Amino acid sequence: MRMDQRQVLTPRMIQSMEILQLPLGALEERIDQELQQNPTLEIRTRDRDAAREPAGDDRPHELNRTHDERALVVDPDQAGAKEFERLERLSEYFENEEFSTNGSFRPSYWEGQDRDGKMDAMANTAARGENIAEHLRSQWAFVEAEPHIKKAGEVLIDYIDADGYLRTPFDRIQLEQRDPIPSDQLWAGLKLIQGLDPAGVGARDLSECLLLQLKALEEDEDLSEGHDFDMERALVRDHLEDLAQNRYPLISKKLGESIDGIKAAVRRLSRLQPHPGRQYSADEAPPITPDATISLDEDTGRYDIKMARDIAPSLHLKGLYLKMLKNGVDKKTKEFLTNNIRNAKWLIESIEQRRSTIERVIRVVVDTQKDFFDQGPEHLKPLPMISVAEQLGIHVATVSRAVSEKWIQTPRGVFPLRRFFSGGTQSASGEDMSWDAVKEKLKILIDNEDKNNPLNDDEIVDKLKEQGIELARRTVAKYRKVLNIPTARQRKAY
Repeated sequence: MRMDQRQVLTPRMIQSMEILQLPLGALEERIDQELQQNPTLEIRTRDRDAAREPAGDDRPHELNRTHDERALVVDPDQAGAKEFERLERLSEYFENEEFSTNGSFRPSYWEGQDRDGKMDAMANTAARGENIAEHLRSQWAFVEAEPHIKKAGEVLIDYIDADGYLRTPFDRIQLEQRDPIPSDQLWAGLKLIQGLDPAGVGARDLSECLLLQLKALEEDEDLSEGHDFDMERALVRDHLEDLAQNRYPLISKKLGESIDGIKAAVRRLSRLQPHPGRQYSADEAPPITPDATISLDEDTGRYDIKMARDIAPSLHLKGLYLKMLKNGVDKKTKEFLTNNIRNAKWLIESIEQRRSTIERVIRVVVDTQKDFFDQGPEHLKPLPMISVAEQLGIHVATVSRAVSEKWIQTPRGVFPLRRFFSGGTQSASGEDMSWDAVKEKLKILIDNEDKNNPLNDDEIVDKLKEQGIELARRTVAKYRKVLNIPTARQRKAY
């Protein structure tokens, strides 16, 4: 036996950390899941609660209805003649073609009831787009070919990737089939696939893809106007690497064409699609929902923070179950209600703590990075997470979780919150600068350089030194690669 001290995370602490790290979209999914699993938890909104309370009359919807919209009530004295006449007019209206197609009909029993937000969202969600394989199969069904060629084409379509390329060798395709397909049949099927829409599909590399698109353009009288297909095919077939390396003089010498003529051909080639299948790709980037909006208060000159879609105040415990627990129930029911109420309280407190922590972290960021919001990215200051943790009196891991996958909307655009946390350096004047600010200054130098005589890395080092920023040449080269900026030779304009 021994006595010692240990730090143990309770389930409540673990839940709090998980909630803090979740992005806004994932948090809403977590809340929906909890609402389905926990019967003691509900969402209440002011608009919905107000809609349930009639104002002054037990029949609020009768007040603003026209004669034809009132409920059908048969008057015994009139033998129902007028009411049935009104019913006949309504029937004619319902059968009217314009009414049936304009989407304006709403059953009367919908009135006074709450709309189902999930059903509305499902109804307004766009249908899933057609992917490249589905697009090709829909065309392949109408291709006329021998049965064995049709079968080979169906197999090849399954191997075409999202970019529209067939990157799997024929020998591997043959090995993976239960019934081997001869190479000549695969070749015949591929030729037919390469004639389908979009142009360039079924290519095995970039050169073949562009050549297929040039062939399709040449066959179209309207689109082929202004093209020099012989030069363009020569550039694609033999000089793609030279174009990537900006070797225009070498290409001009080999083809016997002027540099201006080659540049004009390259501009025409730039209209081609190097990834023809992507226009049918079903993969979409998830939408970004900012956790907070930063806006300038012109009266005080201070930036205000508005947290987005704060759902915590809408979460409540259902009074019915609290009342049941208070009035006394059997042991099993009491245990069930107690556990669910406790879980609901933990969730509500964790969400509120998440909102408070993120808002406090954003406030430190906004106060520290005011020059960034006022003057631009080149004025971003270094801000280590440990410094923020010390200011707020929390652990640095909590700061890291608070900024993970969180976004803020600012007057200068939408940025990930993590962008504002980085190390940095000092300029010769003693000004603190983050590494992102240094990258921004490097980018500005290259954007404003003479493209006929671009700056090499040594010259960039000297230019930055003139601005009071001392960097090694390898650091400049590293930052240039991070920013996807090519070398001086590749940036040279001819």
